[in-house]
Amino acid sequence: MRLSFLGTAAGQPSRERNVTALILAKDDSRDWYLIDCGEGTQHRLLGNRYTLNHLQVICVTHVHGDHMFGLPGLITSASMQGRQAPLIICAPEGVESFVRHALACAAVHEMSFELKFIRSDRADFRYLTVDFTITSHPLSHRVPCFAYAFEEHPESGNLEREKLQQLKVPRGPLWGLLQQGQAIILPDGRIIMPEAVKEPSPKPRLVVIGGDNDRPEILHEILTRTDLLVHEATFSTPVREKVGGQWMHSTPAQVGKAAEAAGVKHVILTHFSNRYQRRPKPGQSSIEELRAEVQAVYSGTVAMAADNCSWQLQRDGTLVEV
Repeated sequence: MRLSFLGTAAGQPSRERNVTALILAKDDSRDWYLIDCGEGTQHRLLGNRYTLNHLQVICVTHVHGDHMFGLPGLITSASMQGRQAPLIICAPEGVESFVRHALACAAVHEMSFELKFIRSDRADFRYLTVDFTITSHPLSHRVPCFAYAFEEHPESGNLEREKLQQLKVPRGPLWGLLQQGQAIILPDGRIIMPEAVKEPSPKPRLVVIGGDNDRPEILHEILTRTDLLVHEATFSTPVREKVGGQWMHSTPAQVGKAAEAAGVKHVILTHFSNRYQRRPKPGQSSIEELRAEVQAVYSGTVAMAADNCSWQLQRDGTLVEV
């Protein structure tokens, strides 16, 4: 599973960061999923391998502008580029009203594709795609906000050729039936079960991508099954104590403690206040302050998201930057 960050800033863009948007794809697939769509997201897509014609689903975490103001422009551009397939937007209440009013005010009355909204703030929300089962999980923020869990569908293990040869299963259609999970009968009457000649099925990977949230521990139940957590870390603990909790954002320490308690293997932090710089000048705060804070309480892999950077969650469960 590949994650590509288009925007990693909190609230407003800076010279090096745009506001929130994240691409999720099934490894090298050109089909992709967009989580949040802050202003300028479609500009960040220029020069990217992912096109609007291959966009499968948009998931919006909440109604704050830095997470959804880019939707009307991106949708209009998709129509101008001739997209034909319906576009699914999973989002809480308020997002559909905003998008449809924005399009109407801009005199966008006809598009080349159908726009479908699915409420993700319902308790039974569950959406199936060709790649993933998507579920939503409530967070703690100033408005209703959600995390999305993407769990890939189980895949069948590969056939073991040595076992097939030992059992004298002739190459051809019988191999195909076994790969599909069907038992076969050989000409000599022997019954071969697929599990006898197949490698164990790989464990499905699960990624949780959160919106704004001041209580990471609220995700504990789903995190106990999660390989990778993407979560905001807007302020360091000292800054959070200084500015107060009214903005309802997390610190790296909060995220790290929640991930450690649930046994999450990897964490990618994002949605940083613009006070934290990747290349700080004298007197400026560094993004490394946030990294150090989470690593002090969390034993797993930590990555700090950056615009136009990607990470791959490998089949063996490792996380690598690509």
